[in-house]
Amino acid sequence: MSKEVKASEVAKVPEKSAAQKVSKTGSFIAGGLAACIAVTVTNPIELVKIRMQLQGEMSANAQRIYKNPVQAIGVIFKNEGIRGLQKGLSCAYIYQICLNGSRLGFYEPMRSVLNKTFFPDKDPHTVQNVAVNVVSGATSGIIGAIIGSPLFLVKTRMQSYSQSIQIGQQTHYTSAWNGLSTIFRKEGFKGLFRGVDAAILRTGAGSSVQLPIYNTAKHFLLKHDLMKEGAGLHLVSSTISGLGVGVVMNPWDVILTRVYNQKGNLYKGPIDCFIKTVRIEGVSALYKGFEAQIFRIAPHTILCLTFMEQTMKLVYAAETKIFGA
Repeated sequence: MSKEVKASEVAKVPEKSAAQKVSKTGSFIAGGLAACIAVTVTNPIELVKIRMQLQGEMSANAQRIYKNPVQAIGVIFKNEGIRGLQKGLSCAYIYQICLNGSRLGFYEPMRSVLNKTFFPDKDPHTVQNVAVNVVSGATSGIIGAIIGSPLFLVKTRMQSYSQSIQIGQQTHYTSAWNGLSTIFRKEGFKGLFRGVDAAILRTGAGSSVQLPIYNTAKHFLLKHDLMKEGAGLHLVSSTISGLGVGVVMNPWDVILTRVYNQKGNLYKGPIDCFIKTVRIEGVSALYKGFEAQIFRIAPHTILCLTFMEQTMKLVYAAETKIFGA
């Protein structure tokens, strides 16, 4: 009888997911690959979001050229064509590998280490502690933000540049490498990391809620038998996560865009930018481009996290085939 009970107890132990079994390197690769697939689709709306956040900068009554995401896409397409909508895409790929490869790749290993530290008597892969999840998400996101900051700096300036409609300060780079080399030549190594403090605030805020909300929603839906494991569950959990990220991150995203786009002549840093933006344009300015943010972050998060589940499985399968179980 006791053997049967033990056997049933063993059977109840949940199997680890591919994300929990894959190596740190494999996790980084899978996370970066998933993010690149997502950004290919969402890059045009990211460009729109940046321009909407910059219009009316340091002015309370500036003309709004871009009125909403759909109208903005039409205006940009009319004046700059399809290539204009995909400005900065190559730069975005490298940035996504740095940011999301770190954010998605380091999250599970970091969460496991913290769970082992604070919950030594429990399986670190199955414990869902909100504080641990938030700290793991924020820390892994900040690591990625620091690594990818120079790329986001160049991407922001490339996407804000337009010969036909000038919004914010204009800087023309022909490629990611041209942008990085130009900044290094004119401003030195320090110039490449201009605005990294704003990136830490923005990414820390978004990352602290993205994966925790996703995992909490997924766990809740499974626990209460509302959905079964599969693409549908990943889609619903990703949607909930994307909405949460958009609400939390938008104010810091506005600050980040503005600090990156200027060359040190408008703001001393993110806090100075925050104060000046609110004082001159009002609190509502912190949610400029919010429609575009949701329009971008929801599908980006959905695609990124949904593809992450699949890329983790592919990478784990490849690792198992190459290195053995």
